[in-house]
Amino acid sequence: MIYCVEDDSAVRELVIYTLHATGFEAKGFSDGTAFWEAVKKEEPELVLLDIMLPGEDGISILKKLRSMKHGADIPVIMATAKGTEFDKVTGLDLGADDYLAKPFGMMEMVSRIRAVLRRTKKTGDSRILRMGQLELNLDGHTVCAAGTQVVLTFKEYELLKLFMEHPKRVFTRDQLLEQIWEAGYVGETRTVDVHVATLRTKLKACGEYIKTVRGVGYRMEETE
Repeated sequence: MIYCVEDDSAVRELVIYTLHATGFEAKGFSDGTAFWEAVKKEEPELVLLDIMLPGEDGISILKKLRSMKHGADIPVIMATAKGTEFDKVTGLDLGADDYLAKPFGMMEMVSRIRAVLRRTKKTGDSRILRMGQLELNLDGHTVCAAGTQVVLTFKEYELLKLFMEHPKRVFTRDQLLEQIWEAGYVGETRTVDVHVATLRTKLKACGEYIKTVRGVGYRMEETE
């Protein structure tokens, strides 16, 4: 199921019609309120999200979606006005998987959607996450750094797993508290810093993959 959040009814109807005609299930929403109500009932496989919306705009919706435990994995394609590079960069920095500059062709849209779904699809074979010399086995719940098994606590493992599932994505400390320690956790963001520091130490040279984004939080990417 693909959700299209677009306030222009003509564009929204054309998008939904095209998606149905090309074999997708799809629903359209004119604003964030209707979108969130639908998400409560059924999580989409992908969201096509316009930035300019009445009330809650697309950037706010994306930020909220990425802060949710289950929303972090939902692919999002942002629709931006032509030439608005700031919106495009902001969306990608917040975790959008791709973007479309308006006005866009329907076949280009379908092609982008298929590409993102292929890239983000979870298969039974994809049970090992790798980055450089780091390997995380989802089935065995084990971690190897440069060929040596590393013993992690449950929270350290979950933290590393989240980073490796979303390479190059920046997570704020509050987002990490929300997703790893759950919404009801009463604590400070310092807890995140302590766990990241310990995780880096245990991973030794591979700990360099976890980058500090000053004033924001952390992201993970292979050191060149």
